[in-house]
Amino acid sequence: MRKQAAIRQSDVLRVLHGHDKPMTAYAILNKMKLEEPDLAAPTVYRALAALTGQGRAHKLESIKAFVPCRCDHAAAVPVLAICEECGSVEENDGTDLLPKLSAISSQSSFRPTRHIVEIHGQCHDCSS
Repeated sequence: MRKQAAIRQSDVLRVLHGHDKPMTAYAILNKMKLEEPDLAAPTVYRALAALTGQGRAHKLESIKAFVPCRCDHAAAVPVLAICEECGSVEENDGTDLLPKLSAISSQSSFRPTRHIVEIHGQCHDCSS
């Protein structure tokens, strides 16, 4: 029996929350296949698309992986600090960046649909 979309999204989100590092769609799929061997990749991709669209998860474009949203930022800019050494991701609220990003976009008549800032470097634990 097929699960409803909302339940499938909850399943994917639970997997993401269960890991402290970003996960690719296939890593999520492999984890979920332990309980549902017949699960297919498109199901996970649909759930991830819905979760990112709802702001409940973030896609890290630079590393093609996903993390759960850990902040409440309805009209804010998530700033994701990605450690290149250990892979940890820290989410920060970049609300104060929104006016500056909007000004930059409007200079070229670009109309953004979402704002996400990724910063790569070393976390405190790895740089000590």
